[in-house]
Amino acid sequence: MSASSDLHPRPALPSRVSPPPRFLLVGVSALLAAVALSDLFAVYAGVREYTLIEEEGGFAFASQQELADADALYWTAGQLQGATFLACAIGFIVWFHWMRRYAGVLGPDRFRNGPGWAIGSWFIPLANFWMPYRIAVDMWGASTRLPADGEPYKVSFWPVNLWWGLFVTTTLFQRYAGQRYENAEALAEIRDAVLLVMVSDILEVAAAAAAVHFAVRLTAMQRLKAAEGPYVSA
Repeated sequence: MSASSDLHPRPALPSRVSPPPRFLLVGVSALLAAVALSDLFAVYAGVREYTLIEEEGGFAFASQQELADADALYWTAGQLQGATFLACAIGFIVWFHWMRRYAGVLGPDRFRNGPGWAIGSWFIPLANFWMPYRIAVDMWGASTRLPADGEPYKVSFWPVNLWWGLFVTTTLFQRYAGQRYENAEALAEIRDAVLLVMVSDILEVAAAAAAVHFAVRLTAMQRLKAAEGPYVSA
């Protein structure tokens, strides 16, 4: 964007904070994709286990070996989910913190707390259902293009809201489904619990896709704002 006659350039962006490297976004996207794939594998394992349990509560037409294989596959899927989620959580928080640091350069007036909260807010019980979202909203606003010719640039926050809404919904539903599965004793209860877990896995796939979209959009916004140059009205 070229400065018009009524716009004056601000000083250049401080060089002490470098923009997030491209490989960081690629890595986070790959980790989120791995989480989604592990969820889909868990859904497949859940369907296999679910179909072996009759609605009447008995294992009909299934040999002991088939039941053992289905249970082993379901357990393996759960282990894979846990490993991929842990790796993704670490990578996402690293990316989140780096994006917050650079957003602080692009829009320092948008934040009330330091960039360290982009890490710490995820580990505060109860507050971690709200604080990371507020930081993400502030980052989104700080990365928005500045007004041109006196006209404010409007940007939609729906990618942030969609990502966070799915993330919180998935987290709460997974806890509920996991508790139901752990407490299930009768075969009918196990069958119902497996169905709930499959639903939570599908929700996590949607949440991972929304997180990728949020990450890509935020990164593009930051690069565009940095490339255009910071300007203010005269």
